[in-house]
Parts: sequence; C-alpha cells; structure tokens
Amino acid sequence: QVQLVESGGGLVQAGGSLRLSCTASGGTLSTESVAWFRRAPGKEREFVAVIRYTGVTHYTDSVKGRFTISRDNAKNTVYLQMNSLKFEDTAVYYCAVDPARRSVYFTVGGYDYWGQGTQVTVSS
Repeated sequence: QVQLVESGGGLVQAGGSLRLSCTASGGTLSTESVAWFRRAPGKEREFVAVIRYTGVTHYTDSVKGRFTISRDNAKNTVYLQMNSLKFEDTAVYYCAVDPARRSVYFTVGGYDYWGQGTQVTVSS
C-alpha cells in the first residue's frame, strides 16, 4: 500500500514561489506516473501536472511556463516547483500515483493513491 505525504504548502504573495514535495512510503515513485491535482474553494479537483512513468511531463494550460514537475528517485519524492504564483492558484494541492500506467493522465479517476493534501494560499 503506497502512502503519500505532501509538504511545502503555505502562504505566499502573488508573484512568489513555493516548492511542493510528495514523498512516498510503501512503494517507489521512480517507475510510476505521479500527478499533482488541486482543489480550489467551491470547485472540483483539477489536474495540474504529471510526470509519467516514461519521464514525459504534461501541464494544464494555466500553469505552463510557471510550474515544473520533477522527480528525485534517490529521495523517492516528486516535486512541484511553482513560480509566479497567482491568486487563482490558491487551492489544496494533492499528489497522486497511477501504478497501472493508464493512458489518460488528467482525470481524478486515473489515480489509485492520493495524499492528504497541502494548502497553498496566494495573497493578492
């Protein structure tokens, strides 16, 4: 059973940066597709970014050029570097793992394991 723990959230001013971490126990992230989703107040959980088991990355349009997903295999951790943060990035951020290597990577249903989430608040 894979357990995921997110960290690195916090309060930051617009234009600032944060780096989120997703660390796994009970499994390895190096060979899995790992994604970040977020849920803003009053909204559905939405896809943010994924690093596929192949190493290929994908991003939702609103974060392209600002967010970077990466993997540190030695630390069994996936990161989400968030730069030029905007008020609308405020949300709870979740990491998720797809051990089945599904072809669809941007839906909540495509992931089997989830962390508890970390709050990111961007002040305008």
